[in-house]
Formats: sequence, structure tokens, C-alpha cells
Amino acid sequence: MPAVPDTLNGICPYFTMFPLAFPQEVLQSANKDELVLDPFCGRGTTSFAARLAGLESFGIDSSPVAAAITASKLVRASVDEIVSEAIAILSGQTPSDIPQGEFWDWAYHPRVLVDVCKLREAFLVNCNTRARIALRGIVLGALHGPQQKKIQSYLSNQCPRTYAPKPRYATKFWKERELMPLDVDLLNIIERRARRYYSADTPEKGRVILADSRLEDTFASIRGKRFSWVVTSPPYYGMKTYIPDQWLRNWFVGGPSSVQYESPKQLIHTGPDAFSGDLKRVWINVASVCAKNANMVIRFGGISDRRADPLEVIKMSLDGSGWRISSIKDAGIATEGKRQADSFLLRKSKPVVEVDVWAERVD
Repeated sequence: MPAVPDTLNGICPYFTMFPLAFPQEVLQSANKDELVLDPFCGRGTTSFAARLAGLESFGIDSSPVAAAITASKLVRASVDEIVSEAIAILSGQTPSDIPQGEFWDWAYHPRVLVDVCKLREAFLVNCNTRARIALRGIVLGALHGPQQKKIQSYLSNQCPRTYAPKPRYATKFWKERELMPLDVDLLNIIERRARRYYSADTPEKGRVILADSRLEDTFASIRGKRFSWVVTSPPYYGMKTYIPDQWLRNWFVGGPSSVQYESPKQLIHTGPDAFSGDLKRVWINVASVCAKNANMVIRFGGISDRRADPLEVIKMSLDGSGWRISSIKDAGIATEGKRQADSFLLRKSKPVVEVDVWAERVD
């Protein structure tokens, strides 16, 4: 069956992600020669929507996982190229760095873990070709997820697919239920996913960089451009677990083999004022590369354990930033990905009310 043009957007899910329909609807008003920017590109939904619309885009994120996933959505590689690259890497020598410990013994079958480490080491040496960028995205999406009865699509023991559970909890979960990691066929999973995600012949568009949008230097390479559209969703105030929640994928792209709880490259969450001030730095930098009539659309919300009005937080961040709010729209409730968390955890998560804030560039 031919791939649906937007299938590639599902190559690797995030626990926090907005639907493809959101940027697609916004960009319906964009002209073909206009540029799109996302300073918090996450898993690259805005960048991919721009690609489908034939628009040039530029994505920025401080998470190496986010940058890698976004990059995989912007390249065009054939199924044969991807599979051939995988075969070449997997036929290589035993990797020098294979993580040890109880979690790894329960999370992956030994043979599967060796193959995963072969791919990891190869990508850390070189991941500049289209085939390798696509292959890395495929493996990131398959790295952990639910075990299935018929055809296996994930490499790990039973897991959520949108985030990686913490080692102690996961090991306890598997032991209590006597769940053993399966000896899955990694190459078969790669080939099936390559056919699903890379069979569509979509023109290659867009660029992503791993950087901090709060820093002026991040925008140096695009200082001469003038963006007409900014479509983004920054981390919600109090939501600072992006790296810990993605720690397995972060390990795969070069991070440590244990959970990293602190990240100096994320927004400050010590209080609403500090957070909005940090966010304002991003809006100022974005304004410096935007056209005078540019539009910015921000999807924003809050988390249940923070006593701060999300709308007031985002208003504070935009005050004096070079942007003026033109409208605020109810975006409904964020529920995507919740079902997986609820099936793996004892305490169910609460839905989050979100808003879309439209702003105009002002001098």
C-alpha cells in the first residue's frame, strides 16, 4: 500500500506533541515564497507541515532527540538506501560500548541490544547522509514501545512508545509481570518502517539545528532571512522533564546511559516571572529575523501541579518582545499520548486545557 503523504509525521512520537492539523491549518494562509520558523520545534510537526505545503522552514531545539527526529522528517531517502545502510552497519564489529545493569538486562534482548549499540556508535561517528538521518529517526521511533501479539514493531520490553519509563520502576514492572524482552528482528522492523515512512516521494524542504533559542548567536546563520510565519509550542511552565522523559532516546543520540534530570539548555522554571522573562528572550530573537507583517501562533497550556494561569504567563512573555497579541483561541484539551501513560502508570494524568495565541510583529 502506498504511504500516505503525512505518514512520516508519526516516525517517532513524543509524550508532548500537537497534532499535524494545527500547523497545517495555520499555514493555509501562507504564500509559497514565505518562510516558516519554529524556535521550539520538538518532534518537528511544524517543520513537516511546512514541507507538505511546499514551504521552506527552519526549526530550532535544544534537545538532541528533538533535532534528530525533526531532521528525519525533512530528508528524502529511498527504502533501499535505508535498508542497505542498516545492513552495512549491523554487519560490522561488536560495539565498544554496551550498557550494563539490571535495567538493560530486562529492557532488551542481548542480541538486540548489541545491534542497537552498533547503530548508535555508527551514527555518533557520522550521521550526515540522508539514509543515515532517516535510519536514525526510524530506530528512535522503534527504540521502545508496546510488545504486540503478532508482528513486533518495537525493540524493547513492554514500554510506552511516547516516553521512556525510569529504570527502577520499569524493572519492577517487568519483574512483577514476568515480562521478558523478545529477540526481535531489528532489520525486519527497520525495513517495514522504512516502507511505511519513506515510500512517499515528497520534495525535500527545511532545515533544523540543535541550539538554544534564548541565545542571539543561534539566529546568526539566518539573520539575513525574513520569516513571515512562526508556529510553535514552547515548554509549558513547570514542564521540565523533556530530557528525563526521553532519556533512552537521548542515550541513543549520544547521551548518558542513565537518567539525566538537569539540563542547562531549557527554560527557567523557578517561578512564573523568571519563566516568562526567559521566554521573552526567545520572542525578541525571533522578532529580529521576522518580516514586519509576520504572524506568530503559539500553542500554550499548563500542567496541573503549577498554580499559574498559562494565559497570563504567555502574556507576560510577549509584553515588550516585539510582538502584539491579535487574538486568543481555545485549543481544547490535550489528550494525545495520555492513554499510554495511563496504561503503564498507576496514577492517571489529567488533561490540559490549551490556547492558541496569535501575535503580530510590531516595531
